[in-house]
Amino acid sequence: MKIRVGAGLGTGTAPEEFGAAVDVLEQAGVDSLWLPEAVYSPRIDPVVGLTHALARTSKLKVGTGVMVLPGRDPVLVAKQLASLAALAPKRVLPVFGLKPARDAELPLFPVPQGRRAAVFDESLLLIKALLEQEEVTFEGEFFRVEGVGLGLRPVKRLDLWLGGKAPNALRRVGRLADGWLASFLTPEEARAGREAIQKAAAEADREVEADHFGISLLVAEDGIPDALAASIAARSDADPSRLIAGGWRAARDLVAEYIDAGLSKFVLYPAGPEPIERFVENFVEHAIPMQN
Repeated sequence: MKIRVGAGLGTGTAPEEFGAAVDVLEQAGVDSLWLPEAVYSPRIDPVVGLTHALARTSKLKVGTGVMVLPGRDPVLVAKQLASLAALAPKRVLPVFGLKPARDAELPLFPVPQGRRAAVFDESLLLIKALLEQEEVTFEGEFFRVEGVGLGLRPVKRLDLWLGGKAPNALRRVGRLADGWLASFLTPEEARAGREAIQKAAAEADREVEADHFGISLLVAEDGIPDALAASIAARSDADPSRLIAGGWRAARDLVAEYIDAGLSKFVLYPAGPEPIERFVENFVEHAIPMQN
């Protein structure tokens, strides 16, 4: 499998430092940059950040890790993706999620009560149709279009990946998506998730490619801080050291375990506010050699 390791920016990267950070990643030969959705935070909006990063680079791929889909108009999302793919071919990596990580942001993505999952499924189907067909007629429960097209389609088919780890989320990946980007799963849990996705794909008479399984991983350069360990312990029974890398050597060891579990795509985020230059230096030394 093709092993690739991308980077995310830490919360300590201020908006005015974003462009310089992108330049550092490009110059260092980092495979990809990933931008999470965090509305009530200093983080740059993923679509705006993705556009800016692609415009100032020529090789760096940029992904959303992850971007909330239900609550957005899928036609407009498809148009954004098609436009970006036309401007930066083969460098746009969309990953969608069911809902934001922060409950306070949930009202920003309104859907009918109790129907978020159904809206997600329908949105994905419509986006895929618009990205792959010149003319689309679609009549669903939530969205309807008749005889429309975006006027441009990606030269190379755009893969749509999903996040999530609940059983329904894993089945959705198997039924509808092209790949899976997980987070906060142990290698053992990641293996089980991959197997569940592959089972769901087989039941839907389709296949998720073997090298389309990945995970985001926090790297705490000087060991896992107590506050972060406590935060993880509040939502998982797993040992925090199985979910967060307490240093770069630990990151290499965990990535090796995830590879053994069948994953091949990785996104490493700094767990603290370390300067981007220092993070990239460590990334080049420890992460890039893990690629093949």
